[in-house]
Amino acid sequence: MVKICCIGAGYVGGPTMAVIALKCPAIIEVAVVDISVSRIAAWNSDHLPIYEPGLDDVVKSCRGKNLFFSTDVEKHVAEADIIFVSIVVEKSTVPVKTAEAIEKILTHNSKGVKYQILSNPEFLAEGTAIEDLFAPDRVLIGGRETPDVPEERILCTNLWSAELSRLAANAFLAQRISSVNAMSALCEATGADVAQVSHAVGKDTRIGHKFLNASVGFSGSCFQKDILNLVYICECNGLPEVANYWKQVIKVNDYQKTRFVNRIVSSMFNTVSGKNIAVFGFAFKKDTGDTRETLAIDVCKGLLGDKAHLSIYDPQVTEEQIQRDLSMDKFDWDHPVHLQPRSPSSVKSVSVVWDAYEAAKGAHGLCILTEWVEFKNLDYKKIYDNMPKPAFLFDGRNVVDPQKLREIGFIV
Repeated sequence: MVKICCIGAGYVGGPTMAVIALKCPAIIEVAVVDISVSRIAAWNSDHLPIYEPGLDDVVKSCRGKNLFFSTDVEKHVAEADIIFVSIVVEKSTVPVKTAEAIEKILTHNSKGVKYQILSNPEFLAEGTAIEDLFAPDRVLIGGRETPDVPEERILCTNLWSAELSRLAANAFLAQRISSVNAMSALCEATGADVAQVSHAVGKDTRIGHKFLNASVGFSGSCFQKDILNLVYICECNGLPEVANYWKQVIKVNDYQKTRFVNRIVSSMFNTVSGKNIAVFGFAFKKDTGDTRETLAIDVCKGLLGDKAHLSIYDPQVTEEQIQRDLSMDKFDWDHPVHLQPRSPSSVKSVSVVWDAYEAAKGAHGLCILTEWVEFKNLDYKKIYDNMPKPAFLFDGRNVVDPQKLREIGFIV
């Protein structure tokens, strides 16, 4: 049986290795290792450290058979056949030329051992990671040697192209989001309807409809990180104009979050001080409990900066995680003034509840910040009846029908 060792039991390593173990039960044994004792303990328990649709079933069917989670990194690295035959595969998103650095380190520290370095970037989206692993729209492998695999099934590139392709993919997606959000600002200024504009633009087959929904902005651990990675690479290679171009994608995203907070404040008579605001959703997207770089942090901190009282509900994010995210300072990269980190004392104005109706009870305004399906199916008449009037609703994710909400009585 071939032994594979995966270093890192996070959002990529855990699901990817679980699916490999599921697909190859008779020939592959997989060990996922991490130095975090608590994370490995969670992978070995009934409560996995991450939420991903379908992940529980995959892990439970393989764990203890040909899928193992361990903190004994050295043992499993030493036993892994993939290391023994000298193949090292880059999986996470990394700066371009990382493979070259890995190759040099291994070559100069392991005399007599020949290594082949491969770049196999992951293209998983949180919330659909298991589905993406079962039915990927592409597999990208970069290496010095051309593998004997049909090119219609596998994209074969050199190492640097594979690494850059992963960064470029996220940058292009983020660019589309910032583009439609920039258009939404123009639409509001001119009286146009951004939904109609994006629908018309998406009808052009060269453009398509994906990632053309105006929203509060993009969030999560990948888009901004990967764009800043591109910016750094461009600046290091003497391309300041290209670096500035990609910086603008993030600047527009920050502007959109600021605009959303400002619209809430201005709509609610130019202040939310002392007012109760219900927040539906804290994860950066539906079907995950991941809050890394979630836009909800910036929006909540903006509202707390004007001394609002927040009642937050998310079906997959714990109170401990929300309080920690709102009390911690985050990396500040040209953030607008309204989104500067707030004092930990402001978290006293935050309550976390486990029911959407409870969160909205007594709220002067309601913000939807994550596109959870359950938010589409709530009884908004019931919610409206339990809110002071006028009742405001700010849908940052295009979850609900604004016309139906207006008919109920909401100011949308």
